[in-house]
Amino acid sequence: MGGGSKQASTSKSKSNAVVQHVELGRSDSLALATVDPDVPIYAPIVSSYNDRIRPLLDAVDKLRNLMVMEEGIQLPTIVVVGDQSSGKSSVLESLAGISLPRGQGICTRVPLIMRLQHHQDPKPELSLEFNGKLVHTDENHVSEAINLATDEIAGNGKGISNDPLTLVVKKKGVPDLTMVDLPGITRVPVHGQPENIYEQIRDTIMEYIKPEESIILNVLSATVDFTTCESIRMSQSVDKTGERTLAVVTKADKAPEGLLEKVTADDVNIGLGYVCVRNRIGEESYEEARVEEARLFGNHPLLSKIDKSIVGVPVLAERLVQIQASSIARNLPEIVKNINDKLNSYLSEINKLPKKMSSAAEATTVFIQIIGSVKESLRKILLRGEFDEYPDDKRMHSTARLIEMINQFSDQLHSTVENDPIRDFLMEEIRTLEEAKEVGLSNFLPRTAFLSILLRKVNAISHIPIDFVGKLWDYIEDVVMTVLKHHVEDYHQLQLATKRAANNLIAKMKERSNIWMTEIVEMEKVTDFTCIPEYVSEWTKLMTERDAFIGEILKGDEKLTSIKLEGLGEIGVGVIKKYPHLLEQAFDLRMRMIAYWKIVLRRLVDGMALHLQLSVKNLVRKDLEFEVANEIFGKHVGGIERLMEENPSVASKRGKLNRSIIKLKESKEVMASIMDRIVSYGD
Repeated sequence: MGGGSKQASTSKSKSNAVVQHVELGRSDSLALATVDPDVPIYAPIVSSYNDRIRPLLDAVDKLRNLMVMEEGIQLPTIVVVGDQSSGKSSVLESLAGISLPRGQGICTRVPLIMRLQHHQDPKPELSLEFNGKLVHTDENHVSEAINLATDEIAGNGKGISNDPLTLVVKKKGVPDLTMVDLPGITRVPVHGQPENIYEQIRDTIMEYIKPEESIILNVLSATVDFTTCESIRMSQSVDKTGERTLAVVTKADKAPEGLLEKVTADDVNIGLGYVCVRNRIGEESYEEARVEEARLFGNHPLLSKIDKSIVGVPVLAERLVQIQASSIARNLPEIVKNINDKLNSYLSEINKLPKKMSSAAEATTVFIQIIGSVKESLRKILLRGEFDEYPDDKRMHSTARLIEMINQFSDQLHSTVENDPIRDFLMEEIRTLEEAKEVGLSNFLPRTAFLSILLRKVNAISHIPIDFVGKLWDYIEDVVMTVLKHHVEDYHQLQLATKRAANNLIAKMKERSNIWMTEIVEMEKVTDFTCIPEYVSEWTKLMTERDAFIGEILKGDEKLTSIKLEGLGEIGVGVIKKYPHLLEQAFDLRMRMIAYWKIVLRRLVDGMALHLQLSVKNLVRKDLEFEVANEIFGKHVGGIERLMEENPSVASKRGKLNRSIIKLKESKEVMASIMDRIVSYGD
């Protein structure tokens, strides 16, 4: 309790310190360059942050350079959007004091991250960062350099790309801002643009403006109805209250009528308000443009009525600086938390990955542990009937499934026509007795007749046990492979080796079972023997009906078509009445076969169940381990270390996690440094 309260208190104090830090950092010199319209003044748009604020923006820019957003951590970002030809590029030029690419169609084809930094050196420093490159340029060539970089990122054409291009402008007098300029919204593709250009641009814009941390700078032309602007529709879809949307209205000099009403009525719900500007025209310098802007909003009969707190590029710069500072102050503690949470998550995830082997001894130890785990899993699944490892996969509940398979095998045997006691009643016996005639005593039941019928019946069902052996081992193979894959999936080579070993073993055991079952079937064909007492009792019980049955037939009643026998049901007698001399022997033969056939089927089922138990027990206890060891140590070339190399997918995942962890650790250091500095100032 005490520790948790202390941690919460510390977190809250740091959060407060951030806000105090920003408030302390707001310089009074962050003021509009108000001028007499007739007196040119070439002052900077906005003075730089003081030493307390600049490090905050530097920290966020460092995180952006570290690509921490790729890890799902959002950063406070000013995102510049606008319909095509809304004057978006001109606004950015006015803020940065440089010329950006111009031309027909989409000028901005990739996200352009503009990092503006005020510095005292009168010589500007400009550079581009993209695709891991750093390209230095200057004010005279920056537009060309951006075009070349854009072509390299998005291709030579008019298509767009989501890969960003960073422009760093270090120049005296520019506001300390970082903004992302996105392609202008267009619905109709021009020659050379893909048909789905609108969807591509929309998806890019939505990706940047959707995060709650993003501030949307919506550039609107005074010449259009704001409610029809596509950029407004997009920003409203992610910022319904408008609390993170600032609108800058361009081309005020071209459509002054009704502009005051448009920005005061706020029909499109712009929560952060409006700023009306006049951009540079023709060959004006940026200083001359600011003077002309001040004169326009100071003297124009309509535009002069607009409140001075919402007009001019200097005001826009000041507003953006303040909004950016406030956004950083609000989001910094959450960024720290998100970095820590994500880092801890990745560290936990990488710790769960299989250990990477560094020696043969280590690989051998892990291999032995894996085989031990495989045996224990199979022992639980195949022998003990435990299924806690696969609670929802009923196919892996093996003891239950094996019993079901044995029962199905029994049902299949018992459902054959050979098991029907009244089918073709006595006729097969009569035909067999006719062919078994020999010189000897009359009414003597020839054993050859019984064996002949038994042979035919066994032959008729002999395929069922053999087919069942195949199904049984296919199922066991599936279970073994599933368990092996689960335990060795992190080691690709070992997975291949154990799979070969298991396939070989199952093939051997299936062949062994086939031979065994074939022998069992053959044994049933060659002799008639059982010491099971139920045979005699069953035959005796059935024979009690013989005299009555034969007596009914011998009466010679021509209308007699069937006789009901106890335990067997209604028996058709139309044909057998023709063979009165063989009825006694045929009846005895049929009843013996009914009683004995039950023993035959029981032996097949019980024998299969016992054989299965022994085979599975041997597989789990010794056979699989021996076969795997023989495959690995007897056949495999390259050593155990080679076999224990991790799966390529695991290696890829490990590499990705390590890169992310390095990135997040560096980000954490950046944030720790800035938070400590903030707390120090707060104290």
